[in-house]
Amino acid sequence: MRDDNKNLIVAIVLSMAVLLGWQYFFAAPQAEKQRLAAQQQQSTQVNPNAPNPPASPSQAGGAAPTVPGTVPSTPVAPTVETREAALARSPRVTIDTPTIAGSINLRGGRIDDVSLKNYRETVDPRSPNIVLLSPAGTQNPYYADFGWVGAQNGALPTAETVWTADRTNLTASTPVTLTWDNGQGLTFRRTISVDEKSMFTVKNTVENRGSAPTTLHPYGLVSRHGKPTTLGYYVLHEGLIGVIGDKGLQEYTYDAIAKEDPVPAGQNTVGKTWDEVSGGFVGITDKYWAAAVIPDQAQPYQGSFTMRQGPTGQIYQANMLGTAQTLQPGATTEVTQRLFAGAKEVATVDAYHNALGIKNFDLLIDWGWFYFITKPLFKVLDFFFRLFGNFGIAILLVTVILKILFFPLANKSYASMAKMKAVQPEMTSIRERYADDKMKQQQALMELYRKEKINPVAGCWPMLIQIPVFFALYKVLFVTIEMRHAPFFGWIRDLAAPDPTSIFNLFGLLPYNPGAVPVIGHFLMLGVWPILMGITMWLQMKMNPEPPDPVQKQVFAWMPVIFTFMLGSFPAGLVIYWAWNNLLSVTQQGFIMRRNGVKIELWDNLRKSFNRKASPAKG
Repeated sequence: MRDDNKNLIVAIVLSMAVLLGWQYFFAAPQAEKQRLAAQQQQSTQVNPNAPNPPASPSQAGGAAPTVPGTVPSTPVAPTVETREAALARSPRVTIDTPTIAGSINLRGGRIDDVSLKNYRETVDPRSPNIVLLSPAGTQNPYYADFGWVGAQNGALPTAETVWTADRTNLTASTPVTLTWDNGQGLTFRRTISVDEKSMFTVKNTVENRGSAPTTLHPYGLVSRHGKPTTLGYYVLHEGLIGVIGDKGLQEYTYDAIAKEDPVPAGQNTVGKTWDEVSGGFVGITDKYWAAAVIPDQAQPYQGSFTMRQGPTGQIYQANMLGTAQTLQPGATTEVTQRLFAGAKEVATVDAYHNALGIKNFDLLIDWGWFYFITKPLFKVLDFFFRLFGNFGIAILLVTVILKILFFPLANKSYASMAKMKAVQPEMTSIRERYADDKMKQQQALMELYRKEKINPVAGCWPMLIQIPVFFALYKVLFVTIEMRHAPFFGWIRDLAAPDPTSIFNLFGLLPYNPGAVPVIGHFLMLGVWPILMGITMWLQMKMNPEPPDPVQKQVFAWMPVIFTFMLGSFPAGLVIYWAWNNLLSVTQQGFIMRRNGVKIELWDNLRKSFNRKASPAKG
């Protein structure tokens, strides 16, 4: 080890390079590849009107119930319908709450039309609302379904069953009850209510007025037709998700679930099935939105994630199948399930987790491995946001607080580096004196460390301890919906989106979009904040002596430039954090070095950078 500062920089750089290199060189091209594949699929896709009910797991302790809708009862539509046409094709009950607009399909009783009133596709307040769930017949159907399966499938409601509703609208204060009589002694009722946020409660009741007993299994599912376009980032899970009882959190990407062994649901179906458990949920999640079915937390169920080949492509499902219930003549049974369909707002998800006792429901938000750090960091950010009304200010304040909390560690780190710099002449002398004898050189260096009470690695560890905190903050800024479309100041109208400016059109003065340039357009969107971040990183590196090794010198010289281009496509909130953190680090390091009587190399290094003719002797 030549000096502690070099090890410190290398440790931090390697840690950042793992994260940034993955996302910049793999995740972004992968996301683009998936986007193009999705476009190609949509251009050739036709969509069925046929129902796609649950690919149910086998029922332990008896014969497996017949999967409803395995054989479509209606012909495949030759073309994809518009959303408006698909909605108009079936009788519906409208949904109208403070946060949700949509409808329930009376043909099948599905919840297949949900739009989010508080969220739009872009920062433009006139842009369309986010559409979460869509009916069969549209480009990409995505819906929730509840009901019963059993041996007598012909007597049970299917996706083609037309229910009778007791009212035409569902609101947060007025539930709706759907009814269907099978004409064979069974009467089915489905009472659906919804709160003011994102939670539906579905109460399914069966009354046996016949002369023979019947055995039924309750089920619930979320089904998504076609593989959606995903961002493809390693730090973000998009796909099937659930907490399956004591099996804990389960996460499968769309590609991963297709590689699972076949499940007992039927031919051409693959996926993952668990034995009966209690508690938890199963669903499908995007970065900011999710749809999840939630069983009665006290009742046993089987959970599964499946993928099967439909008429137009893959059908991904998160399923739950309840324990068999036998109804004697004259008996009635009732099962209550829930559906979350909305934005993954932290306060809302946590409230459902606590009020409804849904096991680990807060893990619907991808807090990551450092959950114990990530979530508290969000709470602090949210506190300052509510105090000042600006998440950008909250980021700046939290960065200052982290700097204060880690000041003792940083002080120890920089103090160790200061001692190393103070004995640098003696270390150089030892290396020159024992240039041909590495063993004696190391012994002399160790003796110098003991004499001066220097631990050569003491400066690295305090800084390494802070890396999980950085990753946790990075995760918060990247995955939480609260940051989406949150403005800062000036041109930053969305902290979750990249800086929209670019130096290559003089920050908007020239009338063209550099991002539209083929092949290299992605690299040309280099905005003000990424450039400021690069400058602060360059200043931070100039605080220390230049490495004597020419290769290391070139690497460190180009590193701010490389990171500037890397962060050009990152969310503005992250770039603002990084630039501000670098500036605070420069200030902090300068203060500690001055207090320890160590020369600050910044000004000398800056003069050398701007005066290439200066010789070492003059410096």
